[in-house]
Amino acid sequence: MKFDVIVVGAGLAGLVATAELADAGKKVLLLDQEPEASLGGQAWWSFGGLFLIDSPEQRRMGIKDSKELAWQDWLGAAGFDREDDEDYWGKKWAEAYVNFAAGEKRAWLSGMGVRFFPVVGWAERGGYTAEGHGNSVPRFHIVWGTGPSLVKPFEDRVRQAMKEGHVDYRPRHRVNELVMENGAICGVRGDILVSSTAARGEASSREVVGEFEFQSSAVAVTSGGIGGNHELIRKNWPERLGNAPKKMISGVPEHVDGRMLGITEKAGGRIVNRDRMWHYTEGIKNWDPVWPNHGIRILPGPSSIWLDAKGQRFPAPNFPGFDTLGTLEAIMKSGYDYSWFILTQKIIEKEFALSGSEQNPDLTGKSIKKVLARVLPGPTAPVKAFMDKGEDFVIANTLPELVDGMNKLSSDHLLSLDVIERQILARDREIENKFTKDLQITAMRGARNYLGDKLIRVAPPHRILDPKMGPLIAVRLNIVSRKTLGGLQTDLSGRVLNATGKPVPGLYAAGEVSGFGGGGIHGYRSLEGTFVGGCLFTGRQAGRAIAKELS
Repeated sequence: MKFDVIVVGAGLAGLVATAELADAGKKVLLLDQEPEASLGGQAWWSFGGLFLIDSPEQRRMGIKDSKELAWQDWLGAAGFDREDDEDYWGKKWAEAYVNFAAGEKRAWLSGMGVRFFPVVGWAERGGYTAEGHGNSVPRFHIVWGTGPSLVKPFEDRVRQAMKEGHVDYRPRHRVNELVMENGAICGVRGDILVSSTAARGEASSREVVGEFEFQSSAVAVTSGGIGGNHELIRKNWPERLGNAPKKMISGVPEHVDGRMLGITEKAGGRIVNRDRMWHYTEGIKNWDPVWPNHGIRILPGPSSIWLDAKGQRFPAPNFPGFDTLGTLEAIMKSGYDYSWFILTQKIIEKEFALSGSEQNPDLTGKSIKKVLARVLPGPTAPVKAFMDKGEDFVIANTLPELVDGMNKLSSDHLLSLDVIERQILARDREIENKFTKDLQITAMRGARNYLGDKLIRVAPPHRILDPKMGPLIAVRLNIVSRKTLGGLQTDLSGRVLNATGKPVPGLYAAGEVSGFGGGGIHGYRSLEGTFVGGCLFTGRQAGRAIAKELS
């Protein structure tokens, strides 16, 4: 059977590319190794944060943003230093994406019914100079309905195209080979896996019940990254981040295995920036896991005290929410692969959010009443569940009790009460004045100059050891695997390039498998809101380019 295009991977990038191709009247075969329950991939699980520039939401919050400021921030975060080779196309994609985020991105999504939570979040705050890493202003726009509501309009478009005969969607089809004829990719071969009732995200059987081969004029690989493959993560781990963690938890399901990267490389595609990756440092084990080793990321406000495994406070700017990879480097160079937050009840109820659609039922369920309840005393219900049932939390009324509980939890017994108490008392003395030399306290106060942070994100500065603010809480933080920043090198049409920089005829890629564009649109660091956004943009670009090429 011959199709115009075969799309390999039914995550967000694959859905977007398929929808664009179907709208252009092309006959598309959409393949995925997982059951239909997992349609939408990782994006369904996401918090649904999108990077937008000078949006109506920003302007209503008093935020002055511009394309020039965003590009300055992007360059400071990316640190492109391989511009003649591996970063060449990534930087071009980055510039195109910033133009998209400052231009038609919001209107394009709004036209499909996507709406945004009115308070804009401030992710990756940086803490360096104006040209260093980080967002100078809040840009993290949360989709009203989180990840599922971002996936839905593209799933709806694809399902409508299926009804009209433009799309043939086949789950449980695992691609093993890209077929080449006369120097061009002309189809795929693979295994049909046994039918599975596994729920979204759950591990599914790899039992083979048949084989397939399909022909097409073009193949688009949209299969995601390596976040569920810890062996491959460790293999590609960069020396600059210290030793690879011996222990990680997984922020993505097992099927995010990176298989198609090697398969596409074997077919002539070039992989670049293998050493660039994005893993979070504030991971906690899910007390109610969906997939093996399931980790959840805390989205912290800036007030918790962050200590390494030995109880030493991390230096500036390694504060909660400021520089993910900077703190990852500091943690791994401590010789251990975990760290600690110490905070108060007043901090956790204001500053702790959990990443993921399932951890935010108020936003995901579009319940205004439940969202408004966030301003009431006490943590959100999902956070409270982790406090009660999660294995990484210690709660105590006094610091000696807290440190004792932390030592029992880690079993390493590295923490000294005297050392921790000295640091907390020193920090607490700095709270007495409106001015301070402690840069974290300066950052906390600065954050509250932004109305969104003051309302729902940053607690009023207070002494950690003030009994009225208790009880005290400690959280053991694990490294949680997440995103691949490198990948298949592509031009601005999504065409996969070979080792000489020329397109492999008939071969395209989009989404995380392409480093979210060009083999590394982010460079070394992300500004956040740019992962699902990168899937949207690259899927759209590739879909439209293929349709034009086949016209």
